[in-house]
Amino acid sequence: MNVLNLNQNEIQESRDFAMRIANQVSAWIEKHSTVSVERSILRLFGVDGINEIDVPMVNVMVDDICKHADIRNGASVYLASALSYHQLTLTGFIAKYQRKEISLVNVPLLTQEAAKKILMPYVVDRMRRLKDNRTQRDTFISKYPEPKTQKYVIVATGNIHEDVTQAKAAAKAGADIIAVIRSTGQSLLDFVPYGATTEGFGGTFATQENFKIMRRALDQVSNEEKRYIKLVNYASGLCMPEIAAMAAMERLDVLLNDSMYGIIFRDINMQRTFVDQYFSRLINAYSGIIINTGEDNYLTTSDAVEEAHTVLASQFINEAFALKSLLPRKLMGLGHAFEIDPTIENSFLYEVAQAEMARQIFPESPLKYMPPTKHITGNIFRAFEQNTLFNVATILTNQSIHLLGMMTEAIHTPFLSDRYNAIENAKMVYTTMASLRDEISFKEGGVVEQRAQFVLHRAHELLRDISQIGLFHALEEGVFAGIKRPYDGGKGLTGVIEKSPLYFNPFEDKMREELS
Repeated sequence: MNVLNLNQNEIQESRDFAMRIANQVSAWIEKHSTVSVERSILRLFGVDGINEIDVPMVNVMVDDICKHADIRNGASVYLASALSYHQLTLTGFIAKYQRKEISLVNVPLLTQEAAKKILMPYVVDRMRRLKDNRTQRDTFISKYPEPKTQKYVIVATGNIHEDVTQAKAAAKAGADIIAVIRSTGQSLLDFVPYGATTEGFGGTFATQENFKIMRRALDQVSNEEKRYIKLVNYASGLCMPEIAAMAAMERLDVLLNDSMYGIIFRDINMQRTFVDQYFSRLINAYSGIIINTGEDNYLTTSDAVEEAHTVLASQFINEAFALKSLLPRKLMGLGHAFEIDPTIENSFLYEVAQAEMARQIFPESPLKYMPPTKHITGNIFRAFEQNTLFNVATILTNQSIHLLGMMTEAIHTPFLSDRYNAIENAKMVYTTMASLRDEISFKEGGVVEQRAQFVLHRAHELLRDISQIGLFHALEEGVFAGIKRPYDGGKGLTGVIEKSPLYFNPFEDKMREELS
């Protein structure tokens, strides 16, 4: 297949504009932390469990610092000072603190240098677990090589044990990636629920125990099927870095991880979530976890023809933010979607143009391609036809992560049979069109080429404008999806922390040192 004759100067300038935008926000991020970042640090140290009224211990400890000390100093310096003062190991201190036998905050604070020295052996030990998980994943993938295009399906029963049954069935039917949809509204909780859960609405709660249960089940079916089945969950929302930490500890493979999604569609404060995203992506980079971004959602609210350039502009910005977190391009599952109204003449060609454009601009990235949803109706036969067209576009443009569409998308959470039919549809297209990409070329000056060039040009203009006004202001103006979000509004703003001179994050320091 030939290239689309995209303007390479516009592509490079778009990347330059996006990095300028990311640098502006990163300069602000460097001066701030959040309560969720501090809780994720404690989770990485091994703090776990709940108190007598089911509040997670990481919340108890951070709240303790907020109420009785100065959270601007960060959780790490208080933890190190408490270990030194009480002459306890980390495990011993956590146990005594959970029993309310000992204080975290009523101790003299060490210097930053002394605190780092105390904590570093624990940091090295805890990070070894993340390394071991990455090695184990690599071993699985070397034993069972990945297909070029991976079939991705969702389970969402609310009960983790029923999810396991459905996930195993999907894997045996041919799915390569299983995503456990989160319970409705979990992204707005400023804590992570604890333990295995059996009740959820529209999905299953993301908890560390649920991660462990599903990982164990998918490892079993991976060995049975001789294919490594990847596990996905969601790290957007008010607990983004905490979920990234839990995912790293339990060897998840992919996380939906995008602050823009949270700002625009969940009204999470932009200051809060940009800081959370930075550390969560650093954890993912260290742990070898692929991120999926949420650009597909722009087209569920905006017109997919008129606003396609906002998807590309956001992909450039997400790429730049990921690079700032030292995430390599091979782990950037940038999102896009097949969402143009099928009644529009040549809509399939437009979809192919945009998918091929993304593939050529981001050749190293495992792009996540989303199925039609906005124009799916209760007519399941038309929905099946639309999903078949989507599957053809996927194989034609060499997408990496292929989220299969369900014919009952507009009706209910899919049944086992719906998922099976979706997998069979994709397998048929993959087989019958295996060499399609190698056999055709796009007409020079044709519909596909012109459409891709037009979308790139508009994205380039948009990125130039955002680089001049800044991303914070662009989000206030509703540049993406037509939704305006205030700089000082939204959920979670009170959890933003301005760092003191004493502040440090030992996991961030060590991860950056090793990744660099």
